[in-house]
Amino acid sequence: MSNKIIAGNWKMNPVTLKDVKATFTEIKRSVGSVRGVSVLICPPFVYLPELKRLSLGGKVEIGAQDAHFVDQGAQTGGVSAYMIRDLGIKTVIIGHSERRAGGDTDEIVNKKILTALTAGLRVILCIGEAVRDDKCHYLNTLQEQLEKDLIGFPIKLADRLIIAYEPVWAIGKNATRVETPDGFLHNKIFIRKVLAGIVGRKKALSVPVLYGGSANATNAGDFLSVGQADGLLVGRDSLNPKNFAEIIKIASKS
Repeated sequence: MSNKIIAGNWKMNPVTLKDVKATFTEIKRSVGSVRGVSVLICPPFVYLPELKRLSLGGKVEIGAQDAHFVDQGAQTGGVSAYMIRDLGIKTVIIGHSERRAGGDTDEIVNKKILTALTAGLRVILCIGEAVRDDKCHYLNTLQEQLEKDLIGFPIKLADRLIIAYEPVWAIGKNATRVETPDGFLHNKIFIRKVLAGIVGRKKALSVPVLYGGSANATNAGDFLSVGQADGLLVGRDSLNPKNFAEIIKIASKS
């Protein structure tokens, strides 16, 4: 993929439609002339229809933050991949550490991925270890997540898979530190090696691997250049139009 992917995960923010529209409109305006970057914003479910409407004619794609593994039925509060696709949404985040902490096992993540693919969606699969150890045992966690999450993955649909590496210890306000670009590059190479055993070497090399985990306007350049990230999954800074626009501009030059 030639374009860098800059995805913004808004999580459960903002709390008013007014703020959502204002934030998105400013982001859309600021990236109007940027080239070589695929921009994605993933807002809360309730804002998907409005932001899909506002995104028409622009360069910002709208994605979803999660999807249920059941097509439809007695799942109170659930939102299916088919409902998301019916809104014209093409991409969904699955396996984010916050969803895993809330009960999503690798088995559930696997079911969600397969259902999302069947519905015609592109999947951003989030993986990442909770603890980093000096002896690299954490790599076993990454391998296990990939192998379990992608059981039964249709190799022919590898072009609809994106991996986002997000070390849990580097996410959110409780982050103990941030991953280094060199550390990410090491893990990206390992991830591709594991993927090669699942979808084959050729297809594995074409699967974008993003960095997430306190990615911001300050460290974006290093992760994209030194770390050779294919893009970034941005949390907090994606809600700041000025900072998010700066990240996108950095990506366009990397």
